[in-house]
Amino acid sequence: MPPPIHITDPGDPRLADYADLKDAALRDAEFRGVRGRFIAESELVVRALIASGFPVASVLIESGREVKLADALARLDPSVPVFIADRRVLEGITGFAFHRGVLACGVRPPPVDWRTVASRARVLVIAEGISNADNMGAIFRNTACIVGEGAAVLLAPGCCDPLYRKSMRVSIGHALRVPFARVEPWPDALVALYDLGFVTIALSPSPEAIPIREWSAAGCWGLPAFLIGAEGPGLRAASLNAARVRVRIPMAPGADSLNVATALAVALSWMPGLV
Repeated sequence: MPPPIHITDPGDPRLADYADLKDAALRDAEFRGVRGRFIAESELVVRALIASGFPVASVLIESGREVKLADALARLDPSVPVFIADRRVLEGITGFAFHRGVLACGVRPPPVDWRTVASRARVLVIAEGISNADNMGAIFRNTACIVGEGAAVLLAPGCCDPLYRKSMRVSIGHALRVPFARVEPWPDALVALYDLGFVTIALSPSPEAIPIREWSAAGCWGLPAFLIGAEGPGLRAASLNAARVRVRIPMAPGADSLNVATALAVALSWMPGLV
């Protein structure tokens, strides 16, 4: 592993990427994905970052935890600095009580055209208006775990960044494994998916939508592209109208909807060929 650099001063300029992570302006930039670097938090997510192929700018570890991470750190380029600090210094750097013991700074790659991402996928998840970081992370985790290789996520307007620190933590690093891209123009871009062989399937609680069991039994006449919207408002009318089919998950009397990430997991598990 690269020789560690021990830090005793929370104001060390080499740690600027980790400074004041709770700062409102910084969090907003991370949330919207407009910062050139992103922060991975927790051992599992940092391991995922190192294994992902994303460039790693640095790693920051609580004193004593570097031994446990030695196997992952050994995969780093020797030029990547590994900083070691005790918890007091860590909390002085980040600005909050930090208990997970390890952080890393990744370099955001240039954006990829959504058509390129879609053309390489066999199953798409298209998210509209998902601004809740926990839901975004869960969407990536569910997609990776149920679909596996060949999955991709397209992000319509209103979505937070999958590489936002909290989203990545909830995804347990799967946001680094599942390809994604932002889509525009929206919802006109949905039409272009038909030329790539995709059938857009809008998840909707509407009683007019097809029960998912019936849809699954009938089979999908193309590559599935699941269209999901934010909890509460759901998908916009224009997005629903652009979808080829609307599917609902039957629920018990008195229940109106599922958490969006949960609904996606149910829908993915009912894909023709998986049941």
